[in-house]
Parts: sequence; C-alpha cells; structure tokens
Amino acid sequence: MFNLKQRFLLDPSITFLNHGSFGATPKPVFDEYQRWQRELENQPVEFLGRRVTDLMADARAALGEYLGTRADNLIYTQNVTISMNIVARSLELGAGDEVLTSDHEYGAMDRAWRFLSKERGFAYINQLASLESRAAFVESFWAGVTPRTRIIFLSHITSPTALILPIAEIIQRAREAGIITIIDGAHVAGQLPLHLDSLGADFYGGNLHKWLCAPKGAGFLYARPEMQRLLKPLVVSWGYESLAPSASQFVDHHEWWGTRDVSAFLSVPAAIRFQREHDWDKVRAACHQLVKDAQTRVCKLTGLPPIHSASDDWFAQLAAAPLPDDTDIVALKSRLYDEYRVEIPLTTWRDKKLIRISIQGYNSRKDVDCLLEALRAAL
Repeated sequence: MFNLKQRFLLDPSITFLNHGSFGATPKPVFDEYQRWQRELENQPVEFLGRRVTDLMADARAALGEYLGTRADNLIYTQNVTISMNIVARSLELGAGDEVLTSDHEYGAMDRAWRFLSKERGFAYINQLASLESRAAFVESFWAGVTPRTRIIFLSHITSPTALILPIAEIIQRAREAGIITIIDGAHVAGQLPLHLDSLGADFYGGNLHKWLCAPKGAGFLYARPEMQRLLKPLVVSWGYESLAPSASQFVDHHEWWGTRDVSAFLSVPAAIRFQREHDWDKVRAACHQLVKDAQTRVCKLTGLPPIHSASDDWFAQLAAAPLPDDTDIVALKSRLYDEYRVEIPLTTWRDKKLIRISIQGYNSRKDVDCLLEALRAAL
C-alpha cells in the first residue's frame, strides 16, 4: 500500500493483522529507543540523576503539541491500564455512587472498576447502548444516567468491537450535569486526530505503543488543570514533597516512579516524527479503506451483517466482523495461526463471536486476501 513493510521489524512469514493488541515499532523508532537505552547505561547517574527531568520535559512537550494540550497537563505512563488505575483509585467513591460505562469496555478496565466497586461499595454499571446510529448510541447510553451517577467511563475506540464511540457529545452532557468523565483512549493516538483541550474530558488515558508505533511501555495520562488536584499518586516516590518542584505538581507527583527505564517515553518524539515524514494522514485514509473492504468481504463470506449501522464513521483502521454462532473461536484462532500463519484476534461480545481486523501502514491487500482464503478454508 505504502511500501512500509520493510520499515518494520515484523516477521515477514506472518500475515500480521493484529496491530491493535500491542502495536509494532518502525525500525528508525526502535533504533532511537535503543540509542536512549545505551545512553542510560553509559552513565546511569548522569542520565537519571542530572538529565532525566529536562529530557522528560522535552518529550512531554512534543507529545503535548501532538495531542493538543500543554505539556503540564500530561504525564507519561507505561500504558493506559496504569493511567486509568491512577484516576479510578484516586476518586472518592462510596455506597450510593454509580460509575456508568458501556458494554463495550476492555476487560482489564472492567476488572479494575469491579475490584474497586467491591472494595468501596459503589455500583459499576455496564449500560447496553444502541448501535443503530451514533445519535441512538448517545441517547440509549445517557438513559443510564441517574442522580447517583458520579463518573462516566468510556472507551474512545472500543477494544472488543473496534467502534469509535461518540464521546464528544457525552462529555458535553456530562460537564453540564456535573459528572466526571474518564476516557480510555488506548487505540486513539496515531489512529484518530486528537485535540485533548477541545475534547474537554476530565481525564484521558492513552497508549502510544499501539497506533502511534512508539516502543512498548509508552502511554500517557491527561488531566484537565481543574481536575489534577483530585489525583493521588499510584506510587509515592521522590516527586512527592519534591525539593526541586517543577512547574506542575501533577507531573511531580505522578511521573517519577524511582529507577526505571524511560527510553520508551523519550522515543515518542521519534514516533511522531516518523509518521509525519511518511504523510500519515494519507496512510490512515488508505488503511481505513482497506479495513472497510476487509470487513465487507468477511461479512459477505459469513452472510452476517456488521454489528453497527451502515456508516463507516464507526471505525478507522480497526474493524470487527461477526462470525457464525457455532464458531469455536479458540480452535479457529489456532488454525488461522498454526496452519495459515495469520495473526488476528477473535473475541466474544454479547454472546457474539467476532473477528477484529487491524490495518496499519505495513499491511496490503495481499494480507486481506490471505485472511479471506484462510477463513474460507477454516470455516
């Protein structure tokens, strides 16, 4: 498609249609990652004791420009799960309170909220929402709001169903109703344009190792300036009661976790630069058309319609298609990989069997053809 496959480190013998799970890093970005690791090892005390604060500030500034916010509204985290745990564990919720979410959420985050709900006594509610249209989703989701709703937690792009949810409308309603919004943007940075200040979520966490193609272990947490005071450190370290405080207590309290390898964070500007140098708006548009075609072909093969309405505004580079109800997804996933060398996730959602297709700049129509040939044989 864009002849980018040679720029990645992926095994050429695999038809890789699972960028959404862990991402993949281009060679020049990975080289930058290893360069930072070598600098760290060359003089660890110099690096971590005297340089790291300024280095992290520069990396945060580049990320802030990319995400449409000030650097002091961001911290680097290892992944969105950590970002969401910082927020969820900080907020003071108890008996009688409700956290409203959808029935499309990532399993790890459902588990985190259920754990806290059992510990603190609040209700965690997975609201069933209509997929007939984006407006219908908003109305049916909002029907779950009650006077006890303190938090709305939603994915921007869902993991099991690969849907872009209409979060902007929900965030606006929540602000008017005095409800805190927490957004899981694990699949967004690099896949959709994002301007955090304009979006207006109170808290927004994301992964950078997925669609931005940064190294593994690069994520972020955004907090609106007015809401930063609500957050408590998940790990208390030297940033708390800092003897040399920065301009942001949010950064001081939450980004310094003691000794750790920060090379993935420092490589994020290289990932941003790589995509800019390769005209990523055009890459994303071509990937969207290819994944749209892939979803259409899988649905034609199975005779099953997509789970969402006809508009392709529901997805970008990640799309899901239903499989027959009698599909053994464990066996099918194994066959696709072991016999056909196709790496792709199969999931269950609302008792539906789904196959989730990722298309990144290194994929081509040949990859989709391989998937269809394998599915035709295996099903």
